[in-house]
Amino acid sequence: MSDSTPLGNFLRARREALKPQDVGLPEHGRRRVPGLRREEVAMLAGVSSDYYMRLEQGRETSPSPQVIDAIAAALHLDDEAHDHLRRLTRAPRSVPAGHRRISPQLLRLIDNWSDTPAFILGPALDILAHNALAAALHSGFQRFDNLARMTFLDPAGRTFYQDWDKAANSCVAELRAAYGYDPDSPRITEVVHTLCAKSPEFAELWARHEVRGKTQQAKHLAHPEVGALEIGFSAFTVNGAPHQQLVVYQAEPASATAAALAELRSRSDQGGSARVGREAPGGVFGST
Repeated sequence: MSDSTPLGNFLRARREALKPQDVGLPEHGRRRVPGLRREEVAMLAGVSSDYYMRLEQGRETSPSPQVIDAIAAALHLDDEAHDHLRRLTRAPRSVPAGHRRISPQLLRLIDNWSDTPAFILGPALDILAHNALAAALHSGFQRFDNLARMTFLDPAGRTFYQDWDKAANSCVAELRAAYGYDPDSPRITEVVHTLCAKSPEFAELWARHEVRGKTQQAKHLAHPEVGALEIGFSAFTVNGAPHQQLVVYQAEPASATAAALAELRSRSDQGGSARVGREAPGGVFGST
């Protein structure tokens, strides 16, 4: 019997994050476990305690859509977490090995955006390719290689992201969402294991099992040369490579951020073409 499946881990974490009062239950006496009890979730979902226990323990892996919806409602999951739960109950599908290949047309596109930082993300938040201004924007980091490593392990992340806590939460939630699509991904597993070993903050956030894709909220950044930046951004799924995302940063026209990006562009080398990233030799994050 296994009690460490992706589905069981997710259910357990979300159950433990809720208090009885969150779901309209009375709280009587001292509780020996954090959050809700298994039998409380089962009652709220309208399933037997034994059946719900089998789900958490990995002995039941194919609940019906009705049961999934009932458990999602019992755990007060939002739409993204609900979709994540559905994915965890399906047979895992590995991402094709070619997901790191970048379309030449896409490279030419981002290379032509000399006024706009743009880069391409892989499922594990690897920077698969980037244009010159994106590299200049992230020049304070040791390497522009993986957003998770840069956020949690590179000292520059603490100052570059003015609201570091928000950036860290968002980074982990995005990685968790990608994990739901491919729990057996060697690359995601490597990134997660490395970060859990090197960053207690990452390990704590990863254990919460919060799920969230990229939002359209503004980013507040601080570049070591041109100062504070307020960046709007968009993320697009790449046709033909659905596990890649094209991320585009923009500044409001005639704003201080637009002027700062123009200054950064004038300081950077614009002669090169868009660059394709690659993993550090000897491991996912090299020696960092």
